[in-house]
Amino acid sequence: MSKLTDVPKRILIGRALRSDRLGETLLPKRIALPVFASDPLSSVAYAPGEVLLVLSIAGVSAYHFSPWIAAAVVVLMFTVVASYRQNVHAYPSGGGDYEVANTNLGPKAGLTVASALLVDYILTVAVSISSGIENLGSAVPFVVENKVLCAVAVIVLLTLMNLRGVRESGTLFAIPTYVFVTGVFIMIAWGAFRGLVLDHSMRAPTADLEIKAEHQGLAGFALVFLLLRAFSSGCAALTGVEAISNGVPAFRRPKSRNAANTLALMGLLAVTMFCGIIALAATTKVRMAEAPATDLLHNGVPVGPGYVQDPVISQVAEAVFGRGSFLFVVLAAATALVLFLAANTAYNGFPLLGAILAQDRYLPRQLHTRGDRLAYSNGIVLLAGAAALLVVVYGASSTRLIQLYIVGVFVSFTLSQIGMVRHWNRHLATERDPATRRHMIRSRTINTFGAFFTGVVLVVVLATKFSHGAWVALLGMCIFFATMSAIRRHYDRVAEEIAAPEAPDETSGDDMGRPSRVHSVVLVSKIHRPALRALAYAKLLRSDSLEALSVNVDPQETRELREEWERRNIDVPLKVLDSPYREITRPVIEYVKNLRRESPRDAVSVIIPEYVVGHWYEHLLHNQSALRLKGRLLFTPGVMVTSVPYQLQSSEAARLRARRRQEWAAPGAVRRGPARPGPTKESQPPPK
Repeated sequence: MSKLTDVPKRILIGRALRSDRLGETLLPKRIALPVFASDPLSSVAYAPGEVLLVLSIAGVSAYHFSPWIAAAVVVLMFTVVASYRQNVHAYPSGGGDYEVANTNLGPKAGLTVASALLVDYILTVAVSISSGIENLGSAVPFVVENKVLCAVAVIVLLTLMNLRGVRESGTLFAIPTYVFVTGVFIMIAWGAFRGLVLDHSMRAPTADLEIKAEHQGLAGFALVFLLLRAFSSGCAALTGVEAISNGVPAFRRPKSRNAANTLALMGLLAVTMFCGIIALAATTKVRMAEAPATDLLHNGVPVGPGYVQDPVISQVAEAVFGRGSFLFVVLAAATALVLFLAANTAYNGFPLLGAILAQDRYLPRQLHTRGDRLAYSNGIVLLAGAAALLVVVYGASSTRLIQLYIVGVFVSFTLSQIGMVRHWNRHLATERDPATRRHMIRSRTINTFGAFFTGVVLVVVLATKFSHGAWVALLGMCIFFATMSAIRRHYDRVAEEIAAPEAPDETSGDDMGRPSRVHSVVLVSKIHRPALRALAYAKLLRSDSLEALSVNVDPQETRELREEWERRNIDVPLKVLDSPYREITRPVIEYVKNLRRESPRDAVSVIIPEYVVGHWYEHLLHNQSALRLKGRLLFTPGVMVTSVPYQLQSSEAARLRARRRQEWAAPGAVRRGPARPGPTKESQPPPK
């Protein structure tokens, strides 16, 4: 069965890579840019349109505010980029916003940021794929007729690409991303040349249309609220900025400097394209409306339900290049494709964040394990499943999904920058060098400005989008927060319960008893009570030899195990098997088979310590490696497998449930009926 599943697996994701080839999968800046920045770069395809859609509520007269809103987005973008450049230098481990908030604001703030980012990454995939499907559907009717199926198919395709490793997926995604960026810059440059030098009149296809304003002549607070809402919509251009700070470990050395340079380049490209499209939209007189069928008028008559409203970037490209021209077609195709690739930002950010959370015991440990291609495969699959579920539930409608968007990213922005302010305050309290202090004060000012800006945007987004779907994102964050808190409490409780005592005491006899002569192969991952109990049990078997066996998956953990083994002076030899492909089952199987080949007439006893838990969901968090190993060893001739159970406190609940089931389901219990009380002393007949 293993060989049958290995063949399609190798075809789909490639051959497994050794752990020592991890450096070969690290990304140069030219590949890291499309891998981690495709989301903010592609957002210029819809962010300008979101600004104009909101301003259209007040009519065409409000369009003259668009340059000021663009300027505010630019200031915010540069502020956030400057802040995150400091993040990647101060916290290069890849924790990003989570690590900043967790370190400076406490575990609850860190977990809030992590919950927001996980939700936002899932929404990034769902929104980007759905938007790309809708753009592609305008040219291919089959796609729009089956958009849910096509969206799920694209998610599966992106998942397979990322399972092959970030370097290979980055190479695949680099070309269309660079074509899109180049096409937008050519459009901006050619449009500026035509307008300023050649003095050509460029008109968008909607230039002759009028907008029927919902609220004509807004003033005072209503106008301010409208501008804030338009500003928050334009801030969609910032989604995905945090992915680079979360992906620093995937960069080549020097990691922090390369990540910071990539972040700066991403910010410069994004704001230039965003401002260029806004300027060209104003020059070519683009008209957009939230309800185009009724709010767009031609000669005073609504255009009707048959009208298809093209995105701003398509209208500007048509005005600059001409509809049907080669550059227009290339840019349109690249725009549709790059919207698919924008999901790749989440495919690289979500698994890395999940691995860090798993290491901190907030998520199952399996998310911290790299797959065959040295990518965090479990995190990639989890992201794909959650995004596919959203796509199915919301019918692959970007209009419905985008209402859930942005909330999570600005929660993380705000808390992260508040955390950076605390970071600088803490260092300023001890720093005495004047030059260093001036640098820290400048950095703190930038972070304070960023925290204020992103906090305002967060409030506006919640106020304007809560009833339209933002509550779903908040609910998702609460679910993630509660689930991760519960997982952490479980892992903490188990760690405390199984912690090995420094010296034998009256409570540790079961774990550290000194029986007679001993032997077997005892599998250990670290020194705790279950491992000590398994060693004690193995000694009771009085085998001809006894050794402890561990598999080197994480060098740091293996080194700590050796040091702890020597420090405790355990009188059982410890053998460590190297596993360059991070497998546990295969090295153990091969080692046991070698023992059998050396002595075919002998039997090998493999002893596995296992946790006994009381709830179904706890089984998902423990004993997965043991189950796989037992499944393989049971079919190995001459090998006996012994599980040494260690009952956790939660197992008491399972024992009580089993006892009740046994009482009610004993053979013949139904026929006998309820148990009758036994005879009392008074009712018994006197002895003869």
